[in-house]
Amino acid sequence: MNTRTYHRAVDVNGRKVFYREAGDRKSPTILLLHGLPTSSQMYRGLISVLADRFHLIAPDYIGFGYSDAPLRSEFTYTFDNLAMHVSRLTDALGLDSYILYMQDYGGPVGLRLFTQRPERVKGFIIQNANAYVEGVGDARKKVLLPLWEQRTAETEKPARELVSLEGTRYHWLVGAKDPEAINPDNWLLDQALLDRPGVQDYQVDLLEDYKSNIGLYPTWQQAFRDHKPKTLIVWGKNDPFFIPRGARAYLGDLPDAKLVWLDAGHFVLDENSSQVAAEIKSFFSA
Repeated sequence: MNTRTYHRAVDVNGRKVFYREAGDRKSPTILLLHGLPTSSQMYRGLISVLADRFHLIAPDYIGFGYSDAPLRSEFTYTFDNLAMHVSRLTDALGLDSYILYMQDYGGPVGLRLFTQRPERVKGFIIQNANAYVEGVGDARKKVLLPLWEQRTAETEKPARELVSLEGTRYHWLVGAKDPEAINPDNWLLDQALLDRPGVQDYQVDLLEDYKSNIGLYPTWQQAFRDHKPKTLIVWGKNDPFFIPRGARAYLGDLPDAKLVWLDAGHFVLDENSSQVAAEIKSFFSA
């Protein structure tokens, strides 16, 4: 079986959307949705160990990774727009059935897809992606709350620090069991893309728009209860951004979900990709 990863792009609304693809298209599809401050590159290792059993699609959102990154004067950066482009990517690729793998920003992007077309979603893999108020940790609140109260140069400072080199490095290393096992290519590549002209401006726009996700939490939670998607939760228990209470909260609406704690932080895959892959293969073949 060919398990090579291919690097492709399609036009969506006149914008290039980049995606990684691997595995047999006749196999069950997993749509892997990345978080902040990274791109589909966070899934490189996991894709390689899942491609023998699954068809993998990992897109970069508009403004992230290798997808087009228009200036904020040319594109409105909201989670609705990010999700719309991913949804239209799935249409362009003919994907009408998939498991959603969601991490961080992948949660609000993926859950918009789920509530719009729940019949397409055959399950969830949730990795430190939040859908509950109690899951938002202080490390994220101190960035978001001042920005939401009043956006000024002063309240933007924590948001801009979050997507600085030090902030990006912190995302990758915080909570890691062994920081020396985390490849520095992760944050250096992410930061090179974040440092392009205008990118950090619209990243602040997205952090401001994160408030829209909080407003949708009750809708998403009701959709969990209504549709009961098969759900595997793999959660880095040392994440200061999305804390363990957020992982446990899913079980109230999805009591049949499986929750696996990992000795990791916001990003878990550099140290735990083999375990996560084994959990996915076992859970979605049962």
